[in-house]
Amino acid sequence: IAQKFPAEEVVTILEDVEFQVGRTGALTPVARLKPASVGGVTVSNATLHNMDELNRKDIRVGDHVIIRRAGDVIPQVARVVVAQRDGSEKKIKPPKVCPACGSKVLQVENEVEIRCSATAYECDGQRVEAIKHFAARRALDVTGLGDKLIEQLVAEKMISSCVDLFHLSVK
Repeated sequence: IAQKFPAEEVVTILEDVEFQVGRTGALTPVARLKPASVGGVTVSNATLHNMDELNRKDIRVGDHVIIRRAGDVIPQVARVVVAQRDGSEKKIKPPKVCPACGSKVLQVENEVEIRCSATAYECDGQRVEAIKHFAARRALDVTGLGDKLIEQLVAEKMISSCVDLFHLSVK
């Protein structure tokens, strides 16, 4: 017989919200938290999923929030401690432009996500995420090619697509 224990929950402060660009152009809000220990791990970032979820939970910058690690892995904001609000908290607004390339952000009808209007060829954020996906363990499984290295290679204009990985050379 197996028993699953409830996830450990901790109160911390939501210091900021940033938006990450995914490989498909979807912009995801990410909570920047005052670091807190949850289940033996220090958590300083947590997913907020999308703007609908953020609005449903009425999460604001400056809020005291309860965080937990979903499935003992992914940090998430469970709920807001409304009783600790002092009026200085700020509502979170979706960006009007992509944080990676500055292109206009679109809300597609009947979709929850907001998206960068640029393509992966025009937006470095999408490009980086597409290459990470291509090189990941469950895809091409390129040993030693991690997130930071991919970000550096794109920033230095050494690669602009997945194909460029095969043309890299040591200088």
